[in-house]
Amino acid sequence: MNLPIVVLQGITILPKTTVHFEVKSQSSIDAVDESMHGDQKVFMITGREGAEKLEMKSLYPIGVICKVKQIIKMGDSLVRVLIEAGERAELVSISNEEPIITGDVRVIEPYEEGELDSLQVDAYKRVLKDILRDFKRGDDRGSNLLFSRLMELDDISELCYAVTEYINLGYEKKQLVLSAIPIEEQLDTLIYLADNEKDIRKIKSQVIEKAKEHLSENQKEYVLREQMRAIREELGEENISDEAQEYLEKLKAMDIPDDTREHMEKEIKRFSNISSMSSESAVLRTYIETVLAYPFGVYNELSSDINKAIDILENDHYGLKKVKERVVNSLAVMMLSSDVKAPIICLVGPPGTGKTSIAKSIAKATGRTYERMSLGGVRDEAEIRGHRKTYVGAMPGRLVTAIKHSKCANPLILLDEIDKVSADYKGDVSSALLEVLDSEQNVSFMDHYMEVPIDLSKVLFIATANDVSMIPGPLRDRMEIIEVNSYTENEKLHIAKLFLVDKQIKKNGLKKKQFKIDEAAISKLIEAYTREAGVRELERTIGKLCQIAAKRIVSGEAKSLHVTEKKLRELLGIEKYRRDKEELLDKVGACTGLAWTQVGGDTLEIEVNVIDGRGVLKITGNLGDVMKESAEIALSHVRTLLSGDKKIGKTFFEKHDIHIHVPEGATPKDGPSAGITMTTAIYSALTGKKVRGDIAMTGEVTLKGKVLPIGGLKEKLLAARLAGKKEVLIPFANKPDVSEIDEEIYGKMKLTFVKTTTEVLKIACR
Repeated sequence: MNLPIVVLQGITILPKTTVHFEVKSQSSIDAVDESMHGDQKVFMITGREGAEKLEMKSLYPIGVICKVKQIIKMGDSLVRVLIEAGERAELVSISNEEPIITGDVRVIEPYEEGELDSLQVDAYKRVLKDILRDFKRGDDRGSNLLFSRLMELDDISELCYAVTEYINLGYEKKQLVLSAIPIEEQLDTLIYLADNEKDIRKIKSQVIEKAKEHLSENQKEYVLREQMRAIREELGEENISDEAQEYLEKLKAMDIPDDTREHMEKEIKRFSNISSMSSESAVLRTYIETVLAYPFGVYNELSSDINKAIDILENDHYGLKKVKERVVNSLAVMMLSSDVKAPIICLVGPPGTGKTSIAKSIAKATGRTYERMSLGGVRDEAEIRGHRKTYVGAMPGRLVTAIKHSKCANPLILLDEIDKVSADYKGDVSSALLEVLDSEQNVSFMDHYMEVPIDLSKVLFIATANDVSMIPGPLRDRMEIIEVNSYTENEKLHIAKLFLVDKQIKKNGLKKKQFKIDEAAISKLIEAYTREAGVRELERTIGKLCQIAAKRIVSGEAKSLHVTEKKLRELLGIEKYRRDKEELLDKVGACTGLAWTQVGGDTLEIEVNVIDGRGVLKITGNLGDVMKESAEIALSHVRTLLSGDKKIGKTFFEKHDIHIHVPEGATPKDGPSAGITMTTAIYSALTGKKVRGDIAMTGEVTLKGKVLPIGGLKEKLLAARLAGKKEVLIPFANKPDVSEIDEEIYGKMKLTFVKTTTEVLKIACR
């Protein structure tokens, strides 16, 4: 049988029912119109959810042949249809030819549904009518009339569809009943679905009842609180809840300023008058508990024994003589007078030089609680000042949190990596720190969450940084800068012997008799395996040796490990750093400069080539703008020096290109201190004179050939010594700086002070 098809979405039509519904799709409207011109029959079938194309697999296979009784047009694209459902049928094929959709359907004959004996029919009827009773709706006249009519149905098939419609199952569950063959399976499906629906409704009722009980408990609590409030008002007592009374007792026992006490009393009374059901109640409770947990007026007793402080610093750190002197002087002033505000100390130096451990030693020496705040990468101002308490998830700033954690108002707080704070749309962290680190302002620091002044004047702040130039000027001005310079080889050797070896033995679960390392082996580690400003990599390498020892002991390979200089290559592999003898050879167009980096000093080999061209200056090696300008200045100065040289001639620079290269191109380089090095290399390349390989130099150069002073002299001299240089050229203006550097740094190297490039070229070129 070929019939027009109406595809339904979210609706399942059951046989022997009368249904009215709305049709929106144009193909379905056309199908209904077509049926009205014929025998009024259409095939109603339900589409599967989420199907995009109209095809066999997007439709449920079983539908109902219906007779269209009435059509009411509600608009251009909406039609209301009244249909009378007939027998079930199966869709065999479908035709999508415009304008209407038709399909071949096969009627499911009654004999296909199977037969039931009379006892089974009676049993199923009783079960279905019991289901009707369980799902009976209301007590209005219409519902009772429908219920009575359904209870009188005698045909088992008609009763099955009627019950399915009555208990209001979803369209997918109705489709399960419609698709079930034979009749016995259809009835079993309906009974199972009805029983499942009954359980769901029972659970739903329990959930609603439980919610009502919870609500009634809250209402009861609210009524009782209101009654207590009314009774207290009648008796002339203050309306203070037990919880608020407990907060007031805590507040009374605290040593806090009067204005803070007054503010907190108001907040506690306001909390008492707010219903516990209010969201503001939870916000206020958290706020009050946070403020009351702050250690107002709680101070640890500080040590006033300066000799003890000196001993602690000496025992914990080797070397750093000037750093210790400055720290001890500051501590002495603080011990002498309790009214003196604690200085803001900033320890500046390369990584691994002991800045953080110095701060810990100061805390131990003064008897202060140690707290650390890492500022590296912090870019939200609220991390320092906190969030307003009205925001969701608001909390105090990290400063207040650190003081709360210390349980005293005079801890030592380490502001680690202060040179690495940054700014974005959420504010500038360095600007927020200005108030914290200003002794004139931090007496009444305002945290946005706390909303009461916090006295930070008794807190000892110590900051650490790798590069002082990265700290904003106003913030740097508020701190006392103490430089923690690179360690010499001798200092590293003593640090390893006194601290690092024992620390790593303990850390790796060894005993002293199970691991031993010779002094010569430690020296070799420092020279060939861990070239650095600090001792962090040295400690890691010693730790690696301890791990090798642990593995051998656990595996039964050995009972202990004795590390000698000869064994290092076997244990750690080939040396990472080896002196290149070629660097000490005299060369044309190549000169060794000295550079300062965040991890210490380093040598800088600058190379220059002169080739035929059109007078172009080419600069390579990942150089910054300042260093490129230094190269241009150096070339201009050399051209001035050689302007009268007959070998060069007037047109030489117009016909030749000059290429300046600084090796290790992957490493960014910048700064003006390579000026005299570039000048010497260019001069050598143009004149053919060799530059001494045993000499290194550093200094900024001007167009007129004057040599200007530089920074980081100690690290640069240490790098020159490690590179095996015999002489170093230094700007004359840096001569006073040398007096502050231990002779151990430069050893037997000759230090020559120069004022002009003429002096430099006479000494360096042969």
